[in-house]
Amino acid sequence: MEYSLQADHLTKRFNGQSPAVNDITLRVRPSEFLTLLGPSGGGKTTTLRLLAGFERPTSGRIQISNRIVADDTRFTPPERRKVGMVFQDFALFPHVDVAGNIAFGLRGARADSQRRVKQLLSLVGLSQFAERMPHELSGGQQQRVALARALAPEPDILLLDEPFSNLDTGLRAQVRADVRNILRSTETTAVFVTHDQQEALSLSDEIAVIFDGRLVQVATPHAIYNRPATVQVAKFIGEANFLPAEAHGMTANSRLGEVKLFHPKTGPVQLMIRPEALAVEFNDRGTPAVVRWREFYGHYQRLGLALADGVELVARANVDRYFQRGNQVRVTLALPALAYDPASDDTLS
Repeated sequence: MEYSLQADHLTKRFNGQSPAVNDITLRVRPSEFLTLLGPSGGGKTTTLRLLAGFERPTSGRIQISNRIVADDTRFTPPERRKVGMVFQDFALFPHVDVAGNIAFGLRGARADSQRRVKQLLSLVGLSQFAERMPHELSGGQQQRVALARALAPEPDILLLDEPFSNLDTGLRAQVRADVRNILRSTETTAVFVTHDQQEALSLSDEIAVIFDGRLVQVATPHAIYNRPATVQVAKFIGEANFLPAEAHGMTANSRLGEVKLFHPKTGPVQLMIRPEALAVEFNDRGTPAVVRWREFYGHYQRLGLALADGVELVARANVDRYFQRGNQVRVTLALPALAYDPASDDTLS
């Protein structure tokens, strides 16, 4: 299979300390959007800097478009890697207009550069802003200029380091959708860093989850959310309830009664149940519970539920029913549960 990026056994230590990046291996296919996701300080930005050439790996190999750019004996500097970079603070030149910022990395005839700048201005929807200065633009417009500048030299791969973190919440969703659409239209291969789970789930073709410098799981957003490799990943990727249970093949006995499992298991397990997998009803089917609290979000509501033995669960319900504190309800599991070994933090197989 052809890959735009291959990273093998990447390790990076600073001043002899514990590795900031520990034996990470990645594969990115042409036109794929891969997100490096993890908590702050987990090693994802260091990994991106290794790919860009801003840091030299302690060990391991990096290959971009079949060219080895870093290994034990070779190291290609950033400007020779054919890599584009979009920084967290956009890093636009304040004294240069929009067209000049986009043209910065272009080489060759002036007419060719002008043609490319015009093309990119149209692509990012800023044709009428060519002569504006960066301080005259909104945050979203600055973001699109930074993206156009990174795309101008037609890089083999685009790297994005938390580029939406400085934008207002309302603007962020629109800008990231715009960026994703632009990258799709140009068939750009991209590696994106974020600690925002919703960004990762909504934007990515694949997600690489990194904790403490180690790669824990690489999978599609659907698989990461619904089949997290470990309890740690399950807790980090969205909200989750955990219940002890006793597994018997494709079912398990739990505080919610007998529930279905994704895979056959035997013995003590820990069930992972997403809030939206719980059905909350005003009927006589299911496990009795009391609504302890309710949070209304317009298009859905979060419910805090207490079972008879005091176990608390969080459910996510549609807004077609009105729940309030103190309601007596019944809870059932609408989807099969994922089961983990409570001793090892891993999915039972």
